[in-house]
Amino acid sequence: MSSSQHPTALDQSWQNAWADAQERIPRIRADVAAAPSPHPRITRVGKVDAELLDAELVQLLKEPLTKALSLVNSAFKAQFEPELTLLISLVLYKFSVWDQGASYGAKLQGLKYAPPPSTSHPRTASGLAASMLALHSVLTILVPYAHGRLRAHALSNAWPDAPSSDRRRKAWELLTRVESIHGLAGLLNFVFFLWNGRYRTLADRLLRLRLVSARHHFQREVSYEFMNRQMVWHAFTEFLLFLLPLINTRALRRQLKSATSRLTLASILPAPLKPLVASSDSAQGEKSRRRGKYWQLPEDQCAICAENASTNFADPANALSSLAAVSPYTTAGAADSAEASDPEHAPQFPLNTPYVTSCGHVYCYYCLTERMMRTADDRSGVGPKGTQWECLRCGEGVIAADRVEAQAEGPDYASGVDDDEEGDDALSFEYGSEDVDTEFTDMSGSMGSYADSDSGMSSE
Repeated sequence: MSSSQHPTALDQSWQNAWADAQERIPRIRADVAAAPSPHPRITRVGKVDAELLDAELVQLLKEPLTKALSLVNSAFKAQFEPELTLLISLVLYKFSVWDQGASYGAKLQGLKYAPPPSTSHPRTASGLAASMLALHSVLTILVPYAHGRLRAHALSNAWPDAPSSDRRRKAWELLTRVESIHGLAGLLNFVFFLWNGRYRTLADRLLRLRLVSARHHFQREVSYEFMNRQMVWHAFTEFLLFLLPLINTRALRRQLKSATSRLTLASILPAPLKPLVASSDSAQGEKSRRRGKYWQLPEDQCAICAENASTNFADPANALSSLAAVSPYTTAGAADSAEASDPEHAPQFPLNTPYVTSCGHVYCYYCLTERMMRTADDRSGVGPKGTQWECLRCGEGVIAADRVEAQAEGPDYASGVDDDEEGDDALSFEYGSEDVDTEFTDMSGSMGSYADSDSGMSSE
């Protein structure tokens, strides 16, 4: 019986609670209706982003117009760029803030200017006072334009360099003071904006124009698609900057060049047609083989010195001499005829400490070692792994180099004695009662050694 009475008692308690709440429900409803509705929270970053978007829109519209003016006259861009910016800003202000109560950047952020309390001033289509918007446009558009023009005029006429008693110098000092005051006021306004988030600029604070939400239920929607794309591109560029120094571009170019050089017509054609073009390709290959960039340069000149002189334009003092340097395509016949016409002709690029390469061509010792060491370090040459320097005369890889060995020749004496004469008197000199025998020994280069016959001196 107790189990049957338990649900009945529970229902009775609920009914009593409902009866007690009937007296408080109307009072709660009245309090909720009288309470002010909560305002949507406007973030500070949204207001700053709106200003940045407006500036980017002006630049986006100005760029094609400046390009079009530069095609007409290149001086128009520098001369009328401030006026072009002024015109674009005024047009955008008319179709956005004046007509709709919000700039295009503010509309993208879901913001608009709050209309002021009811006044007797005429209003625009956006509900804002026309006089207030006119003054706002003057402060935000016309004043910056006038300041930029005045500053440019002062700098072009050297107002800062004028005497201290000159009116131009005083006007310049006044302008700099106004700029400093404006900068300080802008800094203080930005600090207050970060504190309470009410007025974004000085013009908004002076005119009491606040940016509020354009919708009653405002929800900030942030799209991270652009940010993700920027992050991926930034990571990709960082990876390329890390990877590119590790790649030997010269070796890749060398391998590509060698691969394309081996690609001939005979290797592309089918097997039955290869014998027809093999003979012509081999003949052309023999003609074009073993020819470097300076193959026509005279043998008594250093091809590396000629190449360095023909490309040395960094020093203005040597620019004319570099232009007048021997060309790698100068004909050998012209050079030989020039040398033949001048018996005492000195080579333009003489060989200093000559060394002969493994391919049989002679270069200066310093030039040759510098090229071979640099090629081995950079692996930018020919041969296995690109460690062999390519000869400028024949195009072959240089494996080694040795010093040029010159045999000493017997001197021609003025007395008429020939080197072929046999006997000790041919190379003997008599000084009183002493004979000095001189023996020439062949060594590398043109060096000779002098030795006396027995003990260096012989007495009769």
